Amino acid sequence: MHRYHFRLDIPRDEFLRYYSGSAASVVAWSQEGRTVRFPASALRPHVTHDGVRGRFRLTVDDQFRLQSLERMSTG
Repeated sequence: MHRYHFRLDIPRDEFLRYYSGSAASVVAWSQEGRTVRFPASALRPHVTHDGVRGRFRLTVDDQFRLQSLERMSTG
């Protein structure tokens, strides 16, 4: 298992692009110094009326398949 920590600040209007299908994945720079890419659909449980904001932990298996995406804190 591999874990990556990162912050996201995606305004609601921008996140609507993911729902419309014009953007299928999210790319973020992790605190571990790695670029991480994951399906935008993994963020759906974390969308608020303001968009997607906070610190997140992405867990992937040894083949780098998404296992979980957790919000660690807001803001």
